[in-house]
Amino acid sequence: MKIVSIIGARPQIIKGAAISRAIRNHFSDQIQEVIVHTGQHYDENMSAVFFGELNIPEPNYNLGVGSASHAVQTARMLEGVEDILLKEEPNAVLVYGDTNSTLAAGIVTSKMNIPLIHIEAGLRSYNKSMPEEVNRIVCDHVSSLLFSPTVQGINNLKKEGFRSENEAPYHIDNPRIYHCGDVMYDNSLYFADLVSERPFPVDIEPSSDFILATVHRNANTDDSERLINIFETLVELSEFNELPIVLPLHPRTAKMMDQFFDEELKQKISASKLLIINPVSFLDMIQLEKSASLIITDSGGVQKEAFFFQKPALILRPETEWVEIVENGNAVLCDASREKILKGFEKLYKAENLTFPPFYGDGKAAEFICSEILKQLG
Repeated sequence: MKIVSIIGARPQIIKGAAISRAIRNHFSDQIQEVIVHTGQHYDENMSAVFFGELNIPEPNYNLGVGSASHAVQTARMLEGVEDILLKEEPNAVLVYGDTNSTLAAGIVTSKMNIPLIHIEAGLRSYNKSMPEEVNRIVCDHVSSLLFSPTVQGINNLKKEGFRSENEAPYHIDNPRIYHCGDVMYDNSLYFADLVSERPFPVDIEPSSDFILATVHRNANTDDSERLINIFETLVELSEFNELPIVLPLHPRTAKMMDQFFDEELKQKISASKLLIINPVSFLDMIQLEKSASLIITDSGGVQKEAFFFQKPALILRPETEWVEIVENGNAVLCDASREKILKGFEKLYKAENLTFPPFYGDGKAAEFICSEILKQLG
């Protein structure tokens, strides 16, 4: 069986590692994977290095679309993906998450009558001003097999008319929905054991008390008021508590900081305990997450990884797809509010009553997904 996997952004490269590993270890005589990298993320530190580090096969194709407006970027992907699918003639196309790469693949496969497999189906923020929300909704509704990491994701799909009682054969008009667990939990378990011998990615003791922060979502980076408020609050938080905050800086965030921040704020950041470092690899990020006392982020993936490593999290968004983390008390939605960030810190820093139920499966989601693909579409 030939599957074309479409990836384009750093989180998808990492998610792809779990599926590629499952194919290599358990299904190599049954599944041929053709990897297409759209080039949506083109910075060396944010993309290419991960293939080698995570032992993912080099992409068979790289469209090199680079950065552009949503329309231009998606249009380039539509053309490139269609050409590849015409050449490869796959049995199915597999996509992850909610990027423009996922949207483009979903549109092309629906026009070409090729079954689409969506990993991370059913996630909803119920905020359609987020490009990711529109992408994931469209992708779900043109998929044949939908694999949701959470029970909440299945419930979201049922609200939109998906039926758990559908019977084979499955196709775009009769899709199958699954609660399968999270491939990122697979990865976190697998790679957590590999990082202990690596140098720590920042010049502090791994056993020391520190906060890990990430800021990259365009709703925060492209709004000057929100971005300034977040960084002023991070500086205040670190200085008041005499606590280092390690922040691997996304290229987009760095660009907008330079554009929006005046010299006074830049100097405050420079003199503070806010330790800004270059983007880190996935394995280095795991090290930081395992060692941090608390995590502050607007990343959906980092929210989950905080939970995987049993760390509390402050979420720099007004909503989240991972509602079970908030409902269980492991995270607080802070948006870009100084007051909410400071109150969330007081609530969760050194909290001793947190529990971490197995919301995200047993660490074998990728194997289950591959077996079901073979069973239903092979």
